[in-house]
Amino acid sequence: MLGKLRERYQKAMTPIGSALARTGITPNMITTLTLVVALLSAYIFYLGNLLLGLALMVFTVVLDMFDGAVARAANLISRFGATFDHTLDRYAEFLFMLGLMMGEFIPWFWGYFALFGMLMASFTRAKAESVGGMKDCAVGIAERQEKLIITVAGILLLAVDTVDGWMGYGSSIPMWALDLFLSLQIWNILTICIVVVGVLSHFTVVQRLAYARKVIRGLERSESPDK
Repeated sequence: MLGKLRERYQKAMTPIGSALARTGITPNMITTLTLVVALLSAYIFYLGNLLLGLALMVFTVVLDMFDGAVARAANLISRFGATFDHTLDRYAEFLFMLGLMMGEFIPWFWGYFALFGMLMASFTRAKAESVGGMKDCAVGIAERQEKLIITVAGILLLAVDTVDGWMGYGSSIPMWALDLFLSLQIWNILTICIVVVGVLSHFTVVQRLAYARKVIRGLERSESPDK
């Protein structure tokens, strides 16, 4: 959904990309730096500092915009550069989730549930476009931007929360809801956001498979010698 705004922010980043390109820095250098910052963010989450970890996490998003801006400004756009960028993006997603799980902010089960959904959504698109021969399979209820916003919101809400988990809310949460959350290992607001990210990711996989099936069948019919 938010991917439709890409053209606008790419235009806004053009002056920054031009300035960075004049320093001699390359897009792949920025992409590598993004992974280093993501690793540092994961470590900070592991140490228990949500706000600092979140700040570094958001910084990786800014760096991710910078590498594309530099590539366009310096005419360094390449197929390998795009592959390198997308690959390291997946590693960054893994590191963020790993840091939150190791810091015990979210349960391991829900962390892996969301993480695998995000990876499979990307994998499905990649296979539809490579093996399936589709030009574009960036469809679905939630792309990377939406899922990132939900995760960031969950981290921020948990960081500013003044109580310790659901038990701290006392009578403000019905007992049946509290029992349900605890039985499902949903400890806090961040875990709810991660569950939502996981559900949206897996649903996006289904949507992309359905769309790919429709488009690929159309391509196969058009390529049929009987036509």
